[in-house]
Amino acid sequence: MSGKKGMKKYPAGIREEVVSRIRAGESQRALSQEYGISRWAIHCWLKESVLPKTRGRKPAKTLAEYKYENKRLKMENELLRDFLHS
Repeated sequence: MSGKKGMKKYPAGIREEVVSRIRAGESQRALSQEYGISRWAIHCWLKESVLPKTRGRKPAKTLAEYKYENKRLKMENELLRDFLHS
């Protein structure tokens, strides 16, 4: 949300601190007044932290997994070919 016209950009450290303090049980209103941050901004930060920040990569497949998948696909192709030609 930061970067839009009229919106302040807060350092990541402050954002993380505010979110962790809210999760620890402090109120959004109190932290909003203490830091001078709108309650809406804090609300958005809480929603952001639920979603993953970056897309993780799937673990690389091993050679054995590729060989197994290749064998399975060849078998499927052969079965489909036989089905279509019979």
